[in-house]
Amino acid sequence: MSEHDLTRRRLLGLGAAGAGGLLLGGCDRLNESAGWRETLHGATALNHRAQRLLMGDALAREFAESDLSSTFRANGSTSVADAVYRAHLASGFASWALRVDGLVHRALDLPLSALRAMPQRTQITRHDCVEGWSAIGKWQGPQLGQVLAMAGLLPAARYAVFHCADRIGGRPYYESIDLIDAFHPQTILAWRMNDAPLPERYGAPLRLRVERQLGYKHAKFVMRIELVASLAGLFGGKGGYWEDHRDYQWYAGI
Repeated sequence: MSEHDLTRRRLLGLGAAGAGGLLLGGCDRLNESAGWRETLHGATALNHRAQRLLMGDALAREFAESDLSSTFRANGSTSVADAVYRAHLASGFASWALRVDGLVHRALDLPLSALRAMPQRTQITRHDCVEGWSAIGKWQGPQLGQVLAMAGLLPAARYAVFHCADRIGGRPYYESIDLIDAFHPQTILAWRMNDAPLPERYGAPLRLRVERQLGYKHAKFVMRIELVASLAGLFGGKGGYWEDHRDYQWYAGI
């Protein structure tokens, strides 16, 4: 066996270990263990590097219409109590706009009609949840990279942060990805699911689809995208609600 093969096998093993940690990350008993949390954090960087080295720009598998799941569980929050959100929902989001700001040349406020008028990507992909279930759905929306290109990124921008309308336990919900995933062709801002506009339980008016990561990274109820240089100092500093409060891995590659 060559040194290259040995290194590759070792990286595959590290990636598998990281994936196992992700599945176990949803277990409250393990989350109560300081030792487990330390192990989980240590696996994050290894999983991230191994995934990027092995996957590169590869696409997540796409499926046929005949493969669509008959039921698709709604992960995370299924409703939003915020009064402003409920008013937008009642009006069909007619006066709603997605805010794109932070480290950009031009801050944007994009109505849903403008996002629908952009070139669209439609993809049928499998949603893999950290809780152990999966389902296949059809998603449509503009590529996130196109939206970011419209805003024009400043050189210091490194991460896209998704600020959402829902709250869990009184805390704001948010998620983040790096620019490699942000500009991946399958990373879209989906406003349509299974040939119909997103209903509330699936994240209306807009949800992130970042197909090479586990389901908790697919932020729902997206209101604002902020470009930042660092995740430090942003809420709990770990890059997402579940990362901050349940010690989930920031990079959830599959």
